[in-house]
Amino acid sequence: MKALIQRVRGARVEVAGEVVGAIDQGLLALVGVEPQDSPESVARLLHKLLNYRVFGDAEGKMNLSLADVDGGLLLVSQFTLAADTNSGLRPSFSSAAKPALGAELFELLVEQARAHHPQVATGRFGAEMQVHLVNDGPVTFLLEV
Repeated sequence: MKALIQRVRGARVEVAGEVVGAIDQGLLALVGVEPQDSPESVARLLHKLLNYRVFGDAEGKMNLSLADVDGGLLLVSQFTLAADTNSGLRPSFSSAAKPALGAELFELLVEQARAHHPQVATGRFGAEMQVHLVNDGPVTFLLEV
């Protein structure tokens, strides 16, 4: 699994003009699922999402996690993260999980995130979404598990 995480001051996801998920300060995570991913991948990714230290402490150093700052977590499925971009000028999506596996593992991630963190919002799996965010820093990392 891959997650492109961005530390945000706020973020929201819209589908057909309707806000389906929103957070204030926290992390926006664009999540890509690959064919070899499993429930164990979900657990490893969630651990990183909740504990990765990307928020500033009193000295401005990145020493605090999402849990430490009581921030929101906005999870958005994005199969294009799993694209193969190594050759040519058009991405190949053969390295992305099939939609059924992607949906199953993404929903498991959401379910487990909600069980372990009080502020979790999501986009809508498979929908055409518009993501709005204010990147704080900017701070962006690619997590792979």
